[in-house]
Amino acid sequence: MAVSRSLRRLLRIRDLEEEQGRLALESALGELRQLENALAASVERDRRGRRLVESSVRSGELPDRLAGLEETRAAGRRATALGPRIADAQLDAIALRREFLAKRVERRQVETLIQGAERHDSAEAKRRGQQALDDWFRARLRGTEADLGTARTPAPEGGVQGTEHTTVRRT
Repeated sequence: MAVSRSLRRLLRIRDLEEEQGRLALESALGELRQLENALAASVERDRRGRRLVESSVRSGELPDRLAGLEETRAAGRRATALGPRIADAQLDAIALRREFLAKRVERRQVETLIQGAERHDSAEAKRRGQQALDDWFRARLRGTEADLGTARTPAPEGGVQGTEHTTVRRT
């Protein structure tokens, strides 16, 4: 039972599907990282705005205070907008990870089938090879016995089976 071409083709398809799933997952994770980095930048912008307001309180500079308040508001709006996008990106990444893992399982199942068939074929070939060697050896032994003029005779009752030398009488 050789591994069929269709089974090998199925393995190739599963391998391609897994690769596409991996690439889609990496892309989704990259997008998620970008959104998380944007959120981190927004938090940093909020901190800078608060520091600006704090320093303007000490110095009494009104434009710095207004700029600091605006930075804080803008950072809050951006963080509010990024929250749902990050949640969606996380859900997408989870779904893509599940699909990727499912494709990996499918590919591994096909690989297991192919490996099992190959092991079976290998064992069968070894068995056939051993059978051929046994047949060759048996034929060789029979040929040697025929050349010597000996033949196996059934064992007499209670006796030990042996070989008798047969002679041909000429009359």
